Amino acid sequence: MKTSSTNPKLARRQALTALSATVLMSCGILGNAYAQSNYPNKPVKLVVPYAPGGATDVIGRVLAKHLSDELGQQFIVENRAGAGGSLGAGQVTKSPADGYTLLMGAFTSHTINAALMPAVTPFDIQKSFAHISLVGTVPLVFVVNPSIPANSVKELVELAKAKPGALTVASAGNGSPQHLALEMLKLQTKIDAVHVPYKGSGPAIADLLGGQVNAMIDTVPAAQSQIKAGKLRALATTTKERVASLPNVPTVGEAGYSDMLVSSMFGISAPAGTPDAVIQKLNSALKDILTKQEVKESMLAQGTIATYNTPAETSKIINDEYAKWARLIKDGNIKPE
Repeated sequence: MKTSSTNPKLARRQALTALSATVLMSCGILGNAYAQSNYPNKPVKLVVPYAPGGATDVIGRVLAKHLSDELGQQFIVENRAGAGGSLGAGQVTKSPADGYTLLMGAFTSHTINAALMPAVTPFDIQKSFAHISLVGTVPLVFVVNPSIPANSVKELVELAKAKPGALTVASAGNGSPQHLALEMLKLQTKIDAVHVPYKGSGPAIADLLGGQVNAMIDTVPAAQSQIKAGKLRALATTTKERVASLPNVPTVGEAGYSDMLVSSMFGISAPAGTPDAVIQKLNSALKDILTKQEVKESMLAQGTIATYNTPAETSKIINDEYAKWARLIKDGNIKPE
């Protein structure tokens, strides 16, 4: 029996087979490279994991319009609400990692959900996404009913220590950034304050105005009109620098609580495994978009400060945010409803 080394026909057939495989592999690599360099060559879905009309949705629509103009393909906002934003975010992670399904996420909420309810959160916040950029931040502010004898966070803490269990503090819901900010304050200052969760900022602020609760840590957009009208007293913002729309309100650092930095973060991400060339192209487009004055103003109308980061910076910020909330939830023994 002849072996392949002595059978010219068999040797030639094996050589042709190997050559064909090499050509096909090269075509596949070149095809993928072309697809990435030609991205996007069809419409892109930008999934907003909340109902229409909220801040995440409005910001997503502003950015989708400008991404469409910048990259020459339509970016279509698709609302997939449910499970506090986790449902839509989880669906994005299960989409093809090709850059044609993206998440417009509220990453403070996503990181809290992942830390607070890991068993039912349909993604791994540290592994399921290729983060493109943060696009905006929303600062929080300490506010009290004017009847409360506190003009600073320090005075509010002293009031709570003088009457343990008497101070009632509202939030937009159990597990919300506002709730977790309160728990952070309680752990850092050892105060005994009663958390009163509501279904959203609207009803919480209504009861704060009516005196049914004493205080709240809420987003600046939700509270600032009542602050400016003198119906709520602002004690401090949870930011490194003063908020432009509330220039006379000190920061928590100025108030002596520099570890109380909390902001709601918005960002755009893709499923893990999305080609780096696609991530970089989207990041570059967002860098240009987020410097435009009209975009800054549109976002500021939602109380959001336009923000840009590289993919590496975004991943670090989100991972650090998750670690912060996971540690707080463990230390504070905080449970979901």
